[in-house]
Amino acid sequence: MSSSEHTSFLDRTLINLRNAWREFMSSGQAIKPLVLDPDLPDSDLALLRKLMNECLEARGGEVSSRARAAVLGQAYLGLHETGRQRYLELLAKDFTIRKESLLEVKNRIDELEDNPGIASHLRELLTPPRLKLLTQFNDLPQGVKFLVDLRSDMRSFMKNNRDLKALDDDLRALLESWFDVGFLELRQLTWHEPASLLEKLIEYEAVHEISSWHDLRNRLDSDRRCFAFFHPCMPEEPLIFVEIALVKGMASNVQILLDEKAPAINPGTADTAIFYSITNTQAGLQGIRFGGFLIKRVVDHLAREFPRLKTYATLSPVPGFVNFLRTLSEEKKRALVDVHDLTSLAEIAGNRSLEEIILSDGWFRNEELAEGMKNLLMRICAHYLVREKRDEKALDLVADFHLNNGARLEHINWLADISEHGMQQSAGIMVNYLYKLSDIERNHELYCDSGNIATSAAVNTLLK
Repeated sequence: MSSSEHTSFLDRTLINLRNAWREFMSSGQAIKPLVLDPDLPDSDLALLRKLMNECLEARGGEVSSRARAAVLGQAYLGLHETGRQRYLELLAKDFTIRKESLLEVKNRIDELEDNPGIASHLRELLTPPRLKLLTQFNDLPQGVKFLVDLRSDMRSFMKNNRDLKALDDDLRALLESWFDVGFLELRQLTWHEPASLLEKLIEYEAVHEISSWHDLRNRLDSDRRCFAFFHPCMPEEPLIFVEIALVKGMASNVQILLDEKAPAINPGTADTAIFYSITNTQAGLQGIRFGGFLIKRVVDHLAREFPRLKTYATLSPVPGFVNFLRTLSEEKKRALVDVHDLTSLAEIAGNRSLEEIILSDGWFRNEELAEGMKNLLMRICAHYLVREKRDEKALDLVADFHLNNGARLEHINWLADISEHGMQQSAGIMVNYLYKLSDIERNHELYCDSGNIATSAAVNTLLK
């Protein structure tokens, strides 16, 4: 999608939100829009603080309270980046828990055993006013979506800002309670969805760019499936979606899998479901995990629809691999691979380093060079996926996601994605993670308890 199309997509989203709130802007008792300088100077900050306090006082009944919340939201939408940061810092600093409330809780905590009824009062004292303010948006049309987007903005301002990190913790906890998986609806998406929803699939797709409407239609063909989670308060906004290809045998190349000219197969004859793209669409829901639940729900659905399916696997990128390669010392490389392979590559590549080769355009089109790189990169990638850890978990984020969900690291595929993006992030390598239904729980427990990674014989061979 072009930058102009991207801008119009965001503009329409903003216009829809403003239109949805317009009725509340005029429904309260003489509550008028708050017109602020987009950068929110100190003089306007005082006006904003006053409105926030009025929202907390909740005078005038429910209609007036909702109207004030709409005015508060509209004020935020009218600000530039600097103004939005100042708005959020005001909310974080001035509307945190008061010291007096903390002292009262401290002094009365011993009363709980003899007087359990005070628990609700103490809980109220420990609820920061900013959280009460944010909760008011839940009653507005698209108010939940507004909060999700507000958190996305806030996360871009959070670096080294303890106040905003505390506010983010509050908002994340609030959204976690609202977006519990029990509230989510699983829907299969087809080519017959409204154009506005199909456009969002194109816009949000983060793994393999959807290049055109024809490309999207191919991904929604009879031998393809697309499923998404939706929330009742955001019925037209997919929270996360997964794209699946129904094929015969394990897919090992994404260009072949997504070839628009390839004929569709009869899905009833497929024996394998390949999950080739999983996209979280809402940056404001980062840290709230749906992916594992989505995969399990989709596997259950596919198993009922296509009884002949025997294998459920992914064709996944290795997004951190090239960056890892660039950090490898010569000593570490020699420890991971056969020195003979390094010597042979140096002869083929004219003494260019491994890093220089992977950063050069089109190196994989040179058959001799590609063959010289294959054994080296495959072995290093196996090491990276299995042995490079962060807090006892796989360093690669995609690997950690699937391993945490109980998958087995099944196969590492050479030059499986030769798109520009695939070469830049993964040196063209892609991975099959196998979801063997009988092993999922055991794999999940071993990984979570001890960081143990289930691997196939083929991967183990590369690790030797």
